[in-house]
Amino acid sequence: MTNPDTVGLLSGPEGRRARNPSSRRPYLPRTVGFAGISAAMVAILVAAGAPTPLLPIYQRNWGLAPWELTLAFGVYAIALLIAILVIGSLSDHVGRRPLMIAALAVELAAMLVFLFAPSIGWLIAARIVQGVATGAASSSLSAAVVELAPERHKKLGALMTSMAPLAGLGIGALFAGLLAQFVSDPAFTVWLVLVVVMAAGTVFTVFTPETSSRKPGALASLVPRVSVPPQVRAFFASTMPVVISAFMTMALFLGLVPIVMGAVFGAGTPLVGALVAFVTFGVGTVVSAVTTGVRPHHLRLLGASATTLGALEFIVSVRAEALPFLWAAAVLGGAGLGASFSGITRGLVPEVEAHERAGLFTAIYLVGYLAMGVPAIIAGQFAGAVGVTSMATGFGIVIAVVAMVGVVVTGTRTARRRKAHAA
Repeated sequence: MTNPDTVGLLSGPEGRRARNPSSRRPYLPRTVGFAGISAAMVAILVAAGAPTPLLPIYQRNWGLAPWELTLAFGVYAIALLIAILVIGSLSDHVGRRPLMIAALAVELAAMLVFLFAPSIGWLIAARIVQGVATGAASSSLSAAVVELAPERHKKLGALMTSMAPLAGLGIGALFAGLLAQFVSDPAFTVWLVLVVVMAAGTVFTVFTPETSSRKPGALASLVPRVSVPPQVRAFFASTMPVVISAFMTMALFLGLVPIVMGAVFGAGTPLVGALVAFVTFGVGTVVSAVTTGVRPHHLRLLGASATTLGALEFIVSVRAEALPFLWAAAVLGGAGLGASFSGITRGLVPEVEAHERAGLFTAIYLVGYLAMGVPAIIAGQFAGAVGVTSMATGFGIVIAVVAMVGVVVTGTRTARRRKAHAA
């Protein structure tokens, strides 16, 4: 998820100076920069999705317990959240390019730790570093993509930032799953490829033109600001069940399904779990792209409904040990993700002033990434006590209940608004 508050366009003399930096360094054309930074943004998210099919391999090679795998997943979400809270708006003060270079360099360091990780402790450390890098990159890369987009196609930049998160996670899972299927040492190969990609991205960013001028207040911007403007507090509260169930669905297909595939379905290859994740996030990307004309409250209702049905299908698949139901859960869950994210952002953004968006989206991310990381860690602890089947069933029940609350709350709010307008 990117920070929409940072996706702003510069204009006037200040913008022209930012787009025409000093000639002391040969900068790439803006169109080339747009393509390269878009690729870097997708690559960061591909790397975030890559561990999904590799988790069963680590579990088999190192004899890991389920809670160790879910811990490795959960700490990523928490580290990402902390990075967004602390440095999410830093690029507004120091410029896009310095933060992009730093974020990609930190991501490169994470890929190197993954590459040579000898134990679960190092794997967890790599996930923490990766979470920090992804959080640092989310605002600066998304802002730069929009600002570097060709003047005649500014919507292309906004489309990239909205579609990249879900698409990147799905592509990352598929990429790692295919390598796991066809190479002898998939973990090493996956991270080696990503080391090369991140190194290239870091070098490329050095020669990308700056799109934002510096301004004072960099240190002050490091203080987390979580605020919900008074005019949207009731609205914000009504979206929380949708936010929580959507992020828990992401945790389910990225962090728990790989464990379920082996323990419940006896899948002998990580490719199946990777394909399930790819379907989930691929469907989410498509739904997000094709529903731009649907009203936000309808999208939230659709998203919460699809998430509920997807969670129920997942429960049935686990209890019946039937893979067809898991595929159905992936499709429905993905549709719920795409519709929910679009409905939440498109519904909230027009209701607040520009200067209020940073605090608002920080509040959304605070709830969302906690819902993504903490339940996954807790679920891993329960797996050892009650078994993977019972743990997965319980996780699905929680998602279904929370999403159903979202359906009821969204439907009630919509009905009240219709009555108010009719009166």
